[in-house]
Amino acid sequence: MTSRNGLRFGVDLVTFFHPGFWNVPDQDAVIAYAHEAPRAFWDRILDSVQSSGVTGVELTFSPFNWQDAIETYGSVEGVADALSGRGLTLCSGFFAELEAAGDFAAPEAQQAIIDKAERYADFLKACGSDIMVIGAPLRQTPGEQPVVFHDFDRVKAIADFLNRLGAILLARGVRLALHTEAHSVFAAARDVDLMMLLTDPTYVHMCPDTAHIILSGSDPIQLVDRHHERMIIAHWKDAIGPMPADTPIDEHIHDRHRPYFCGFGLGRVDWPAWIRLLRDRNFEGWAILELDAAPDPVRDIAGGLTLVRQALLPIYR
Repeated sequence: MTSRNGLRFGVDLVTFFHPGFWNVPDQDAVIAYAHEAPRAFWDRILDSVQSSGVTGVELTFSPFNWQDAIETYGSVEGVADALSGRGLTLCSGFFAELEAAGDFAAPEAQQAIIDKAERYADFLKACGSDIMVIGAPLRQTPGEQPVVFHDFDRVKAIADFLNRLGAILLARGVRLALHTEAHSVFAAARDVDLMMLLTDPTYVHMCPDTAHIILSGSDPIQLVDRHHERMIIAHWKDAIGPMPADTPIDEHIHDRHRPYFCGFGLGRVDWPAWIRLLRDRNFEGWAILELDAAPDPVRDIAGGLTLVRQALLPIYR
């Protein structure tokens, strides 16, 4: 169900991962606090989402994941009540297991991913969501040895697994939306085009992230327009420009991304063109105003939402 203007606005909980928001020295201390005082941690996050003006919540990795939420509020019903009591909706959940799995060609590795995704899907459905946003496997650092070419055969193997996973999730009432994570196999224009070609549109959908597409050196407007019928949710985020082609892709890649993100409306995303695209392609659904680890997330989300309402929604309507 959508609002009258066709768009509903939410936030990914990674937005609340900045140590400054918690008055602690680093992200390890954020994680420690989440484990020491889970109820205070989650209540503050959900209260902050509510006060920011958005109505949707996208869960992500620990300490912001579905298992942490259940442990904090005692049950799936407890999580649902914590959200609904604040007028919030669980719009989606981010699933990072595919990215973390590395080479998942082995049947036992694939089955482990499927088992985790099925449990997550059941939770999402029970809380009223029908979208699982999935991060794709990472690419290899250019020049790394031995070279792994991201060619047709490799993409076909990944696409086949995504098709199977999407069919399994759909049987449980949840749709798979592949996220355009920079430096993954699904972000740069060529990679997205190839993956969309090789996956079944009935079972594999798309969650474009405007900033990550820019970090990968592509144009989010052109790219999403080519595949607009696959988009079921989108991350609205801004970036200052593409990252260097020789950026190392390792366990620190997400930290390397952050300096390239910027405040909403301050980067390279052509937001008027973006909203015209959504209008012209009749997109209705969730728009996630994601800010990677913002020091003042309530102010930043509220500011972004104000800009959207004043400058973009009149175009959309």
